[in-house]
Amino acid sequence: MATSNDVSEEQYWKDVIKKHTNAFIVLIIAGVCAIIGVLLVLFWIIEVNPFVDPQTGFIGDWTLNYIVGFCIQLFLAELLFVGAPAGLFFGIGGYLWWRKLPEDEKQEFKEREKKETHRKRDFGGGGGFSFFMFIAYCILIAVKGHYNTPLGDIEWGWWVYKWFETLMWILIVLGIPAAIILYIVYRKYWRKKSE
Repeated sequence: MATSNDVSEEQYWKDVIKKHTNAFIVLIIAGVCAIIGVLLVLFWIIEVNPFVDPQTGFIGDWTLNYIVGFCIQLFLAELLFVGAPAGLFFGIGGYLWWRKLPEDEKQEFKEREKKETHRKRDFGGGGGFSFFMFIAYCILIAVKGHYNTPLGDIEWGWWVYKWFETLMWILIVLGIPAAIILYIVYRKYWRKKSE
């Protein structure tokens, strides 16, 4: 009989789903409920938005301050009403499911996990710079004195040019020290190794 390590990844997970059909059905239903909850909270926050009345307000009435406040309010509401309950449900449910698993299945999971830990995993990424860029953009707009200026009061090109100005300042503030550090590292370590 083939061990769990000899079975392909796809076949292994098909077998696990067949063995634990009820648990996976509950997992799918809970996931769908969480997605519906995220959408309902989003629509609710749009309706009770304290910054601009959604029925009469226009996007031009928004300021950068409103956008930041709305995003923070939306994040906290999603975390409170969807994230925390979903985390508790999946955490406790996963723990209870794991406790009821037979020891041989637990051992199979652990062996497959050890086997897969040496694989290179690509998690994507790239969100950190976007967030940093947005924070820097908000700071630059505040320094320019337009943090509470409605977006519709200034032509859109100005907002775009300020984005490029933000990028320029980031490159200056981070790029010059990085270039100096790289030059020092090159002179002290890399150049010596090549000689």
